[in-house]
Amino acid sequence: MAHGACDLAVVGGGIVGLAVARELTARRPGLRAVVLEAENEIGLHQTGHNSGVVHAGIYYAPGSVKASLCVAGARRMYEYCDEHGILHERCGKLIVARNAAELPGLDELERRGRENGVPGLRRLGGAELREIEPHARGVAALHSPETGIVDFRAVARAFAEELRERGTALVTGCRVERMEQRAGRLGLVHAQGETRAKLAICCAGLAADRLAVHAGASGDPRIVPFRGSYLKLRPERRELVRGLIYPVPNARLPFLGVHLSKHVDGEVSLGPTALLAPKARSLAWPGTWRMARRFWRTGITELRHAASPASLARAAADYVPAVRAEDVEPYVTGVRAQALYRNGRLLDDFLISQTERALHVRNAPSPAATTSLALAELIADRAEPGLD
Repeated sequence: MAHGACDLAVVGGGIVGLAVARELTARRPGLRAVVLEAENEIGLHQTGHNSGVVHAGIYYAPGSVKASLCVAGARRMYEYCDEHGILHERCGKLIVARNAAELPGLDELERRGRENGVPGLRRLGGAELREIEPHARGVAALHSPETGIVDFRAVARAFAEELRERGTALVTGCRVERMEQRAGRLGLVHAQGETRAKLAICCAGLAADRLAVHAGASGDPRIVPFRGSYLKLRPERRELVRGLIYPVPNARLPFLGVHLSKHVDGEVSLGPTALLAPKARSLAWPGTWRMARRFWRTGITELRHAASPASLARAAADYVPAVRAEDVEPYVTGVRAQALYRNGRLLDDFLISQTERALHVRNAPSPAATTSLALAELIADRAEPGLD
């Protein structure tokens, strides 16, 4: 099934690629479709290495694709989990301002959240936030009761099972090396031969820019990998966190900062770090050095967090003072695929581009998992004309 002709080839077996294949095979029964995944398992990278948060839509600039999809995407994710018996919880989130200097940032998040239609959002004072998270400290907070948690890899497995039931092939260990135009088809050359598709949709994470360039797209932006490591609280200290406790993020960066997150299995994580992974393609990209010059102080902080669990624990203790270095132990590490323009600007939105017989998801960081069902509808709307 990894070679020969098909109608649709989806490159990437993460939650977004699987959701896209699921959406299009539901719209078009009998569609000959295949999902090609480079790893030996589906959902192995960003899908399976994240904080597991179903985001409510607070952070994203009104009018952005993220903002337009997140509220509906979260609602649909909860509905899907209810329908398929996937463990999840609306545990709620606090975004905490530690001091008066962070209040303008909190004001902006409140403005965005209300404009984006985030349900149940409310502003709290210092005493009120402690009613929700007794061990947290701050002068004010935003409370989002609809923010929740889920195991996104379990969601991806459910998507995959639906695809198998429809006869869609999920081929693992099948890294796509290049794309070449054939007579009326697009040839995807990969580890198991060649798939000739009427249309390809690339949801390939770290390989997104490479495949887009092979198909004739611009090399700008380039994907640069950021390594994120989490710690977790020892079991006897999990009571320090009831739900999700987040900082007011740096508005200039598409990262949410060090946060404390409950997980559906009962673990409580701290993190992540956001350290640029030293890959040759990233170091050769002019945007990497321009970004580094702008954010070198942030880079030093991230190096310190990555090198010292105690430093990361101290960052968490800014919001939950009872957290101590001896309370934490290593948890998980993952890599985030982040689009970076040549001019050094980090792209803080989803980006979907098109070449002949292919759509390319060029940037799909958080909240891509939350919005995967809604994002899949958007991509399917753009893709369907190419299947006629």
